[in-house]
Amino acid sequence: MYMFLGVSIIADRFMSSIEVITSQEKEVTITKPNGETTVTTVRIWNETVSNLTLMALGSSAPEILLSVIEVCGHNFDAGELGPGTIVGSAAFNMFVIIGLCVWVIPDGESRKIKHLRVFFITAFWSIFAYIWLYLILAVISPGIVEVWEAAVTLLYFPVCVVLAWIADRRLLIYKYMHKRYRADKRHGIVVEMEGDLAPKGIDVIMDGKLSDGNSCPGNSSSVTVSVQTGNELDQNKDEVRRGENAVVRILKDLKEKHPDKDLDQLIEMANYSALVHQKKSRAFYRVQATRMMIGAGNILKKHAAEHSRRAGGQDADKATCSHICFESAQYQCTENCGSLTLGVILDGGTGQNTFYVDYCTENGSANAGADYEFTEGTLVFKPGETRKEIKVGILDDDIFEEDEHFFVRLQKLRLEEGGGEGTGTPPKGRLVEPLVATITILDDDHAGIFTFGQRVLRVSESTGTLTVTVVRNSGSRGTVAVPYHTEDGSAKAGVDYEETRGEVEFTNEQTSQTLQVRIINMEEYEKQENFFIVLEDPKWLKTDKQRPEQTKCLRSLTGNPTPEEEEARRISEMGKPILGEHSRLEVVIEEACDFKSTVDKLIKDTNLAMVIGTRSWKEQFVQAVTVSAGDGDEEEEGQEQRAPNCFDYFLHILCIFWKILFAFIPPSGYWNGWACFIVSICVIGLLTAVIGDLASHFGCTVGLRDSVTAVVFVALGTSVPDTFASKVAATQDQYADASVGNVTGSNAVNVFLGIGVAWSVAAVYWEVKGKVFRVDPGSLAFSVTLFTIFAFFSMGVLMLRRRPSIGGELGGPRVPKVLTSLLFFGLWFLYILFSSLEAYCHIQGF
Repeated sequence: MYMFLGVSIIADRFMSSIEVITSQEKEVTITKPNGETTVTTVRIWNETVSNLTLMALGSSAPEILLSVIEVCGHNFDAGELGPGTIVGSAAFNMFVIIGLCVWVIPDGESRKIKHLRVFFITAFWSIFAYIWLYLILAVISPGIVEVWEAAVTLLYFPVCVVLAWIADRRLLIYKYMHKRYRADKRHGIVVEMEGDLAPKGIDVIMDGKLSDGNSCPGNSSSVTVSVQTGNELDQNKDEVRRGENAVVRILKDLKEKHPDKDLDQLIEMANYSALVHQKKSRAFYRVQATRMMIGAGNILKKHAAEHSRRAGGQDADKATCSHICFESAQYQCTENCGSLTLGVILDGGTGQNTFYVDYCTENGSANAGADYEFTEGTLVFKPGETRKEIKVGILDDDIFEEDEHFFVRLQKLRLEEGGGEGTGTPPKGRLVEPLVATITILDDDHAGIFTFGQRVLRVSESTGTLTVTVVRNSGSRGTVAVPYHTEDGSAKAGVDYEETRGEVEFTNEQTSQTLQVRIINMEEYEKQENFFIVLEDPKWLKTDKQRPEQTKCLRSLTGNPTPEEEEARRISEMGKPILGEHSRLEVVIEEACDFKSTVDKLIKDTNLAMVIGTRSWKEQFVQAVTVSAGDGDEEEEGQEQRAPNCFDYFLHILCIFWKILFAFIPPSGYWNGWACFIVSICVIGLLTAVIGDLASHFGCTVGLRDSVTAVVFVALGTSVPDTFASKVAATQDQYADASVGNVTGSNAVNVFLGIGVAWSVAAVYWEVKGKVFRVDPGSLAFSVTLFTIFAFFSMGVLMLRRRPSIGGELGGPRVPKVLTSLLFFGLWFLYILFSSLEAYCHIQGF
């Protein structure tokens, strides 16, 4: 059992690497029917494909590797331990795990499989896999596994994955149906979605518009986009909401529940609540279950506590350590301003130290000597001083050019003048962001390019008067008027907003101006309407103090112009005001959503790949020697985590050897998880080889045959972590897919990979030698047949439980729930009993 514990811990590392790998994202460009394009972040791995490949491999790696290692280690002769473990593990998964998941749902609640099409595919393959085993062992070529049979067994694995992917993507027979996309609750990105419900089901597609998070029924936070076949975009948001609606809802609920708490306290509470309620992967549940078993504590609470500790640590740091930075990260000035002053501030510390910090300018698109004066020097903060200034000279010219920028950098903070960089240990001061200031030089030789700062602006209908900024880039010469007007979109003037028409006037060297539009509050629960603010061609009102060439430009040129007048006209044309890239602003009116910036931060902090992954060896060794409370019940937000008890310390001491040993494995943050993935699977293989030998010796010692040892003890040992993971998934998930659906997929993968790889290698080996690969069909064929019969029966029971009187595969009224669980436990007991009786020849096998 101690070896099984080690395999569980290394499988924990393996699954955390898989979570990191499958959470990778990429950006794709989507073209709308009107020709506009938008960039959207999507997951690289399809959820169904990752469940049937990497997730299944991580969950079943010990069984698969045991089968391969047994064949290779016994001179390529068939053994009973590997295949027996795979069949025994399948029986345990199908009967015990599902029976337990039915039992643990609270009375009166139920969980239903949502993605029925994918479930039917995996359920078919999980049963067909064992029917196929019986056919090749007892029907097609009794007692002999030919090369083509082993190869077909292995090839069934990609076929199974492809068919499940087709069902998930709604391809082939689904190609004339609608696809849907949703914002993934785990990662805040867009993933392809499938389900057994019509568009009017759980994820509602609104007619003519996208359903916003506030309009999703229940607790769903998905954002749905309707897409026509052939990947033609029917409707799409310009900016993916990144799953923020659920977090907004949590923040609002917490604010109502705890009106006395400030924003920082609400963020801390929302961090844990968002982690608890978001959708989780199979890998996460497996990792969580293992860490609860070995005294590593509740990873969600540990992550939330660590986040709170880091946030508190920053404030505590300022008590003893001074923070020095620029007053602002961005500065602007006109080309003819002469010079620009930048502020540098000192915050925190004891106020008793003198600090020296160097600064220097760095080229960007602006060059020293041509656009600004190179400047460097040293600022001295004496005790009690909190602000210093840096002055940089700006050079003017009469050439029309784009706005340019350069940088000023703070560096080499020290306590002594002329000393080396450093402020002691512990540090008495440090440079913090922003330590680089960006200065933008606005050209004053052009009347300017007038534009909105963005293409889309989202506002709440409770905004009242909307103030929009029009910016003037690439010049600020003269007085210019820019007419504007509003245009209807799905929002209508007089209903959703007041129609507005007017002009904004920019005086000489003025770089921004505002216009106002009144938004009408209809007090709608859900809203997603848009209208447009359009800038018209700007026009001169008055030029700056009469440059000679401008005076010529403004005079009416009649007849044949002279060369001087032609040059004046050319210069005037180059310097006249024009519209920029965003002259048409789309204003989207929607229901109010609070804490926008806080939501973005919470989404980043609650990424599950970051929660269960590690980023350094130091972090891994600290986790290995740290004991945490192992309570599995989710407590209310904000409630402190309890201290470890004696049992937690016992589990920690029991597992300390494995924890420290496996801390040497590369962190999951390296190579996007692949380094941890490769090393972990190698270590699992080594441990599995040892377990195989120990299991055989144990069976020999107590007088058990390998077939019995495999279906009972080895299968039980390798399936315990999956049992706890499925139990947690059943109680926490809204649907039964994570607990029931993954069992069927794992069972199919066990056969196609575990037996397919092992028997393919052995069959090819004996074929090369001119012999055949012999496999005794006796106990294995009997176990496979028995499991197949029971599996058909159990699948039928699960489908019957979808009737409205029960409500779903898991849970339901107490009496049906208890009877179903006892039935499944009884099927497993009968399977073990009959398999053991056949192994000892008390009943007739095949």
